[in-house]
Amino acid sequence: MKKTLLVLLTILLLAGLAGTANASGDVISCWFPPDWKSKAPQAKAITTALSEHSGLNIQPRIAKSYPEIFAAFSADANNMVYVGSFVQAIIKAQDIGTPLVQNVNGKEHYSGVLIYPKGENPQTLLAENPAAVAYAVGASSGESSAKAATGGKAAVPTPNHGASIAAVKADKAKTAVVKNWWWESNREKYPEMAMYEIPGISLIKNPDNVLTVSKKMAPEVQEKIKNAAIASKDAFGAPEMRPLADNDLDFSLSLMKKGGIDPLTYSW
Repeated sequence: MKKTLLVLLTILLLAGLAGTANASGDVISCWFPPDWKSKAPQAKAITTALSEHSGLNIQPRIAKSYPEIFAAFSADANNMVYVGSFVQAIIKAQDIGTPLVQNVNGKEHYSGVLIYPKGENPQTLLAENPAAVAYAVGASSGESSAKAATGGKAAVPTPNHGASIAAVKADKAKTAVVKNWWWESNREKYPEMAMYEIPGISLIKNPDNVLTVSKKMAPEVQEKIKNAAIASKDAFGAPEMRPLADNDLDFSLSLMKKGGIDPLTYSW
């Protein structure tokens, strides 16, 4: 009997050691949004640096669609994602991930601003044409801000900020809501347009470039990744990587609430 128990204990111990070894060699997928397909080398550089600093096997995955990221985070496997506030807000609301760190580059927070034809009154345009607001789908600076500013009535979805302004130029929309930093970099392309900060909406409080891990990841692994990310600032192209405050996504979630966007059921 004692011999049998000894054999069983030995088997269990070996199984446990094997499990630990396999866990350390498991691949952790680090997801990047679809628009990162043009930045694949940087995605690879980020995951290489994270792997070297953490001792973990972290591989890049550029999503074909945002639902692919949410499906991964809802599964049992270990996953990470490096993305902005709209996706991060949904992950937080659904309680499927834990934000770790953020790229701090002077533009780590952003807002949605109203773009309209010069010579027009932006307040009047917005008040009288709430449905005719163009916005980038799945963006706090686009969809969330536009919906929040119009009580959920904005109804001209586009794939990106440039397309939103194109909709105004083509008279398919009266105004557009775009990211403030995007407008700052592209305003010279649109000399016929002007910018208006919407009270209570155009606040630079949406966090960008946040690294989040799936909720099912072990705490000790999360800590390794957080420390690795802070040590990998050069790969992220960041002057600094720092932990995200617990309440940093509250404003993004409040925009969704004002605009009637349900982060628990939202789908592209």
